[in-house]
This record gives sequence, C-alpha cells and structure tokens, in this order.
Amino acid sequence: MLAEASSDNIDANLREARSHLQNARLAEAEAVCVGILKNASDNIDALYTLAVAQRMQRQVPAALATLDKLIAVDSGYGRAWQERGHCFRDTGRVEEAVAAYQRAVTHNGALVASWRILSELHDKAGREGPANFAHAQYTHLSALPPELLSVASFIQEGRIYKAEQLCRAFLQRNGHHVEAMRLLADIGMKFNAYDEAEFLLESCKILEPENVSAHFDYVKVLRKRQKFELALSEASELRAKEPGNPEFEMLYANENLAVGNFDEAMLIYEALLGSMPNNPGINLTYGHALKTVGRQNEAISAYRRAYQVRPDCGDAYWSLANLKTYQFDDIEIAQMRDRQASPITALDDRYHLCFALGKALEDRRDYDASFEYYELGNRLKREELKYNPSRLTNEMRLQRELVTPELLEKFSGAGCTAADPIFIVGLPRAGSTLLEQILASHSQVEGTMELPNIFALAFRLDRQRVVGEEPEYPANLVDLTHEDVTRFGEEFIRDTQVYRKGGTPFFIDKMPNNFRHIGLINMILPNAKIIDARRGAMGCCFSGFKQLFAEGQEFTYGLEEIGQYYADYVQLMDHWDNVLPGKILRVRYEEVVADLETQVRRLLDYCGLPFEEACLNFHQTERAVRTASSEQVRQPIFKSGVDQWENFSDFLDPLRTKLGPELAAT
Repeated sequence: MLAEASSDNIDANLREARSHLQNARLAEAEAVCVGILKNASDNIDALYTLAVAQRMQRQVPAALATLDKLIAVDSGYGRAWQERGHCFRDTGRVEEAVAAYQRAVTHNGALVASWRILSELHDKAGREGPANFAHAQYTHLSALPPELLSVASFIQEGRIYKAEQLCRAFLQRNGHHVEAMRLLADIGMKFNAYDEAEFLLESCKILEPENVSAHFDYVKVLRKRQKFELALSEASELRAKEPGNPEFEMLYANENLAVGNFDEAMLIYEALLGSMPNNPGINLTYGHALKTVGRQNEAISAYRRAYQVRPDCGDAYWSLANLKTYQFDDIEIAQMRDRQASPITALDDRYHLCFALGKALEDRRDYDASFEYYELGNRLKREELKYNPSRLTNEMRLQRELVTPELLEKFSGAGCTAADPIFIVGLPRAGSTLLEQILASHSQVEGTMELPNIFALAFRLDRQRVVGEEPEYPANLVDLTHEDVTRFGEEFIRDTQVYRKGGTPFFIDKMPNNFRHIGLINMILPNAKIIDARRGAMGCCFSGFKQLFAEGQEFTYGLEEIGQYYADYVQLMDHWDNVLPGKILRVRYEEVVADLETQVRRLLDYCGLPFEEACLNFHQTERAVRTASSEQVRQPIFKSGVDQWENFSDFLDPLRTKLGPELAAT
C-alpha cells in the first residue's frame, strides 16, 4: 500500500520501498518512490531506488531519465553512475557501460559490482592491464569485512562522521587491523588531521610491509604533509614492489616532478603514454609537466588529447585556458558550453569548464558572458570548499597582536645566519612570478618553486588542533629558545637543498602566503631577503577571482572573500614594516611594467647583487616555472594586462565595498 510521502515519514517510506525491492515487488517499490518524490523531488535515495526498480522492470529509458535527475542533484554519487552502467550493459551499449562504471569507481572506489563488471568488460575487449587492475580492486574489496566495506563506501559518499564512528568501533573490537587503520587515516585526511593519518599509515607499513595500498596512501599523506623528499623515497620503494604497475609509476613520476626531477618524470610519463595513449589522466599530467618546462606546443597537444578522449574533462579545457596564451575556437567553446550545462557533468568538471569559458569569452571581449561564467565557477568552487574567511582574518590578527618588537628583540642575534634564501611574498596574481623570473635570470640566483617549508614549520608549532580551537601559534613563539630558532633555520636550509639544482649562492622561495609568517622567517633566518610583490587592489583581487588554483588559495573564490583577504594582507604588511623597519622591499607590479630597468636595479641592489643584463631579458631565461603565470613570464612585458579588471568594473561593487575607498583606489 502506498504511504504518503511527507517530511515526517520519508525514512519510513524509503525503508518500505527498499523492502519491496529486495523482495522483487518492483512495481510497489516504484509506486512508493514516486509518492516520496511528489513532495521531495530531489531526494537522492528515492531517485536511486526508483531507477533500480525501473531498470529491473526493463524500463531502461525511464531509469536513465531518473538517473539524469539524480546526477543533476549530486553528480558525485557513485551508485548513480553504477546504475547507469547497469542500464547500458543490459542494453548492449558496452563502451558507454565501461565509461559509466569508470565514473562510478572514480566517485566511489568501494563499489564492488562496478569493479567486477569493469574487469569482465575490459577482459572481453582484450584490455589486459585495465582488466587486471579492476580485478585486483574487486578481489581486495570482496575480502573486506562487511563493516569496513560500508566504511569505505560511506567515505566515498561523503558520510564521513558515520564512517568514522563505524571504523573506530571496528578497531576497538579488532585491534591493529591494517585495513581499518588505513580507512581511519583516509577519514583523518578528510578532516586535515594529517599528523594522525601519517602515524596510522606509517604503522600500517610496519605491520604489513607488503600492503601496497597502505604504502600508496602513506606516500600521499607525506605529500600532504609537504615532506616531498621522503614521499619520493617511499614512492621509489613502492614502485620496486610492483614493477610496471601504472598507478605506482604515475605516483613515482609525480613525486619526481614535485622535487624538480623533470627529466626523470618526463621519461616515465612518456613510457606510460606509450602503453596507454588514450588515458586522459596521464595526458593531463604530462601536459602539466610539459608546461612547467616551457614546451608549450606539446603541452597543448597533450591537453587536447585529454579532452578528446573524455569530452567533459574540464581540467583539460581549463589547463589550455590557464596557459593564458591559448585561443579557443568556436567548436571548443560550443563543446564547453554543452558540457557545462549537462546535468551529468561532475561538479569539478563543471567549475573547471566555467573558468575556461570565462577566459575564452574574456579573450573575445564578451565581458558580460565571461563574468557570468567566472561568477558561476567561483560559486561552485566556494560551495565545495565551505571556506570560512574569519579563520584567516583571526590568524593575521594574532600575528599583529603577538609578534611584537619585544618578541623579535628577544631573538636578536639568534637564528641561522645563512643569507641564501630570497622570499617573495604577497597575494597570488600580484606579479610574484615575474619578480622570480627576473631574479632567477641572474647568474647567482636560482628560482625553485613555492616551497612548503615555512608553512610546515608553522603547522608543527601550532601542533594538532581540533578545527575551531584557538591556535597555539604564534603565541607559543615566546617559549622558544635561541637554540630552537637556530635549529629551525638550519633545518630550512638543509631541507630545501633538494630543490636547488644549480649550485648558486642564492635561491628563491616564492610561496606568496609566507607573508603571514614574516616574523617567524626573521627569527629563524635573520639574513634572508624578503620582497613584497604588491599589485593594485582591484587588479590583484579580480585576477585572483578569475583564477582556478590547483589547490589552496580558498580566499579567492568570491569577490567579498578576496577583498577581505587583501585588506587583511595590507594591514599585516603594515605591521611587519613597523616591527621590522627596512627589512622588506616592496615592489609594485605597475611600476615594474612602467619602468622595468629602474625596478630591476632596485631589486638587485636590495639583494646585494651586481647588475646583469639577463635580468632585463628575463623572458629569454629557460627554466621550469610552475605557476599560472608560466607562459606570461616567457614573454616581454606588455602594459595591456595591468588594468584588465576595468572591463568588468560594473560587476565589482561587492569587491569595492569590502576593500573600502582607500584600498580600492590603490
């Protein structure tokens, strides 16, 4: 009997529908779900159960239509993609089924049925490598206790709290169960509890040295902890356990790329593409590596192959846009519009496509349509991140209040005396990559990358905290000794050696957000140079707003959010100027564009370096550049890019309001 769907009894109705389904009363299950959806049209469980009932009644077109509605509500729901796979398989659409099952396990790697069927379909098609990989995943998941299979599925579906409860309860009963520890580490990483995750995974490796899944996750958490050299060592060890495993080969290549071993990384990417030329992920990553070393035309070809293989691969389109020099044609723009509007396009692909369309239409001077896509892309990304602006505002307030002249005086004469580092700080898109390229063109200076070491030290000092708890750092700086800060400085010089390939006396750390830790930098490395790359507020903020970053920079995904961050940054830099007078050189992007030679000489004088003509011809310098400006700094300076925000001026009132009239006019 059909029960009425209402807010009070939806759960009861869903239980009834599932009971009908399990007992093959398919029409009854369908009727209950239809009743629920009359009052709750976006209920994921009702849509999913309805689709299953429809497919089992051989109503495949109806089932696919229901799944389209479900995926429009939640494009990352793996079970919906699995059910699409079943529909395609049942109607003989084999390659569409393979694609759907692949999307299913991408969103939920614990779907046993998808792995089993993928293994069978790949095997029938003669694809030995993918078949073996899918079979291995199926075998591994099938051997899990049912509770842990549920934990894995809950994690993939974003039901993290429920997953953690079930996993901890299982560990209480089963002690050091490696797979449960691995899953708990995965949960910890979702909460940014990287200390606990690293400890758990290191323990897994000790308990079961041959457990390659735990070892693989251990490498990933080491990268998250920004322990790149150790991650590379562990990736090399893992690779030796299963030679030829494409996933481990890819991991090893990525870790080589992270520490600047470009030649080694390229050889592995090229070998992988030799055996899997149509793999979109490999083509995409290979394109990133090619872009980094300046092989732009080859990077473009790799990105195009990625979207040709998977037409909704948003990252491939965005990677082309992010070259800043690529011009999309009419066909590509139409493809992007169609894929962005499709209800079955995954969330991350959608916002990648939005940012790519924003750039493509901006290049065509269609500013109204361009801003619509930029705004939509930012909103989608902001909703995914759930960014809280007050956290960083509070963090910078604590730096202003607690890193006082008295604290800095206490550590006068301490720290590592090395003068090797040149820190370039500021906001992203403020011209820091340009300054890095100018300085790295000098014979005595090497450009490295945005190094993680200062942030890693600040994280260590803050210790492990519950989200929302008051931080211990920087208040606990006062408890450090002279020996502590000297050791921290020496560790920085030692640990960054892996990024220094050229043997020059000076090197650049271009992590922009290091401006939040200038007091700490001065304590541990008193002879380091610090350059503040400053750009006018409106231009800087809007440039950040239209940039989709690979990770971090959560404050850029909203006009009000980035305006607040810029205001906090200026306030904190004013504080550093007061407590460390003369320590920091401020270089304005607009002044570099207007008078390059004067600003180059000013930079070199501050760093104590003799003038070299190569610094004026920075665009001719061949070196790896990892940031969004990599192609721009390989060209001479053009003044046309300085005031591009003015084309969007009518849309930027929220930014002006947050900045205030004084900053907005800078």
